[in-house]
Amino acid sequence: MSNAQKVAVVTGASQGIGAALVDAYLDRGYRVVATSRSIQPSSNPDVLTIAGDIGDPETGPRVIAAALEHFGRVDTLVNNAGIFVASPFTGYSADQYASVVSTNLNGFFYITQAAVAAMEAAGRGHVVSITTSLVDHANSNVPSVLASLSKGGINAATRSLAIEYAKRGIRVNAVSPGIIKTPMHAPETHEFLSALHPVGHMGETSDIVDAVLFLENAAFVTGEILHVDGGQSAGH
Repeated sequence: MSNAQKVAVVTGASQGIGAALVDAYLDRGYRVVATSRSIQPSSNPDVLTIAGDIGDPETGPRVIAAALEHFGRVDTLVNNAGIFVASPFTGYSADQYASVVSTNLNGFFYITQAAVAAMEAAGRGHVVSITTSLVDHANSNVPSVLASLSKGGINAATRSLAIEYAKRGIRVNAVSPGIIKTPMHAPETHEFLSALHPVGHMGETSDIVDAVLFLENAAFVTGEILHVDGGQSAGH
């Protein structure tokens, strides 16, 4: 199989933003490696699906190794997998803490480490991570320390990696969303969630896809945390 086409790896790719990102990269001529716990096989020869728990230390390296074996390269990694648990701080359980750290932080670390090693060998690459604007603009209506703890760490790591690899052809950025209209938010919650944004409505999946693709094409942008949050990070 020719390895001339660029290859994007997308985590959390079975639904919502992740599934939309898979389609968007395919539309732009990329081959895509799509991974999540529940992802199903694809009949598209330009898509390789790999099921696995992204928090498992073996999953990330396995996904990147499969991408290299199947498609011969890794150009972009989109760290989209993540879980969100809203709770008062003292109400979080040890299991909830472990689950968030496993998916959000361990999942980021192990696959990014493997991807960056492959990108460094090739002399080029791009990492984009999906975080949350709650990191920058805490909201008493949405108590969510675990989101800030884990996604805030990814924001900091994004800047650190961008500087570490700036002269090695690898860019590292993040997209920081507000609340996006996906299946995880029941329709009866939409009015409340919309009111949390200065613009008065929730974001769409396409808003995040557009932001990721902007960063994909912005060759002079690295270390950027791009807020796509209807004004949340600016204030209320």
